[in-house]
Amino acid sequence: MGIFQIVSFALIAGILTILVKEQNKTISFFIVLFTGVIIFLVLIQPIAEIFRVLSYMTTKANINLMYVESILKIIGIAYVAEFGAQITRDAGLSSIASKIELAGKVFIIILAVPILTAVIETVLEFIPV
Repeated sequence: MGIFQIVSFALIAGILTILVKEQNKTISFFIVLFTGVIIFLVLIQPIAEIFRVLSYMTTKANINLMYVESILKIIGIAYVAEFGAQITRDAGLSSIASKIELAGKVFIIILAVPILTAVIETVLEFIPV
């Protein structure tokens, strides 16, 4: 499914949501949720292909796979947290959406620590003691 199909699907869902919202907010929310999940599922395959290509290039370049995996996990966490926060905001729960974003940031920091440690150790190797 290309970008035009995704945008068309989203626009139709948006119009349907607007039409249904005044009569039944619960159904309206589930239309939004369903639309977001479908778009997310459609994007999983292309994202997986990008990860495969990056893993292959990392192996060919003889780069430690741990760092690339950590960066890819960080990107994944950012997208999933943003998706969850947006859906929660659409439900009118901004405070919970903020907590989702906070949790995403904490997990990103946790994954970034080994990378930061490696950068600091590399810098320290160049500084004479």
